[in-house]
Amino acid sequence: MPKSHSKPENHLDESIVRRAETLDVLDAIFPFERREQLAVLLTDDDVATVKRLVDDRKRENTIRALVSDLGYLQAWSLATTERALPWPAPEDLVLAFISHHLTSREETALDRNHGMPRHVEESLRQQNLLRGSIPHAPSTVRRRIASWAMLTKRRGLSGVFDSASLKDAFERIEGDSGRQPGKMSTTAITDDLLARLLSTCTNDGLVGLRDRAILLLASTAGGLRRADVANLRVDDLSTEAADTVRKKKTRVPRLTIRIGKPENSEQLSLVGQAAGTLLTWMAEAGITSGPVFRKVDQWGNVSRRTLTPQSINLIVKTRAEKAGLDPKLMSAQGLRSDATTRNQRRRDASAQ
Repeated sequence: MPKSHSKPENHLDESIVRRAETLDVLDAIFPFERREQLAVLLTDDDVATVKRLVDDRKRENTIRALVSDLGYLQAWSLATTERALPWPAPEDLVLAFISHHLTSREETALDRNHGMPRHVEESLRQQNLLRGSIPHAPSTVRRRIASWAMLTKRRGLSGVFDSASLKDAFERIEGDSGRQPGKMSTTAITDDLLARLLSTCTNDGLVGLRDRAILLLASTAGGLRRADVANLRVDDLSTEAADTVRKKKTRVPRLTIRIGKPENSEQLSLVGQAAGTLLTWMAEAGITSGPVFRKVDQWGNVSRRTLTPQSINLIVKTRAEKAGLDPKLMSAQGLRSDATTRNQRRRDASAQ
């Protein structure tokens, strides 16, 4: 009598449930549906690696990027080889990943041995993991390979990611793909441009208040990187009341902001309008712990999920478009570009 397959299937279901329960440590980073998808894609060893990343108190943005890339890599491996990703990965598998994502459609049509097979693409798109066009931007592929290499090291293994043949293949295929790395706009957002961006936030509810706080923070606190803004947490802030330097006796809010890891952090001071707006956003949004800047849905509900650095950049572009400016010329980098000049002018004015 043949053996029943119900037990292995039940065992598989139990493994998925167990992984899903472990991945609940990511509840502040990924929504429930995404964690459920990861529980199916990732292996037990993968989930153990993710748990260690959380236990090591890695920044949420770092964990999000690594786990997202790991899920994509596993989905690609399952669609390509019908097996989970091997650790460490052999060189030919890494080369296949590069070829699948950087080979142009024209070249794939001429040689079916290169480029992403149709069934692999369809599988990734059905899982909503592949959305953009092929070939991918070289920067995206490099980031995923960097995540692959980092996760390999986290498992105590050595990989092939620094091999000369792999670098040569990447450069060759990247050159043939016809994709050029995009450049971030460095248009300096001067005081006049900043005022136009801020004016669009006035009657936009919680979203407008949040965006105003982000713009003021990024433009006045020493030219923060967008990742610094996105990763800011309540524990990184301390508040106190302070007299203004000038003759007025009014007291203005002052925030001390810690940027970076506690063992190697930088302290920045935020005073006046920027500090007041940030405190108002936190009070109106009910934020007392966790990420400072979060998603707000169309009904005004504040999520527990933090914004990403890409979201910070998108906010700048969205505000630029609402202000009648060309969003292609505006980016979060522009807030940093004029920060030194802007802060110096304010110091000079205060000294007069």
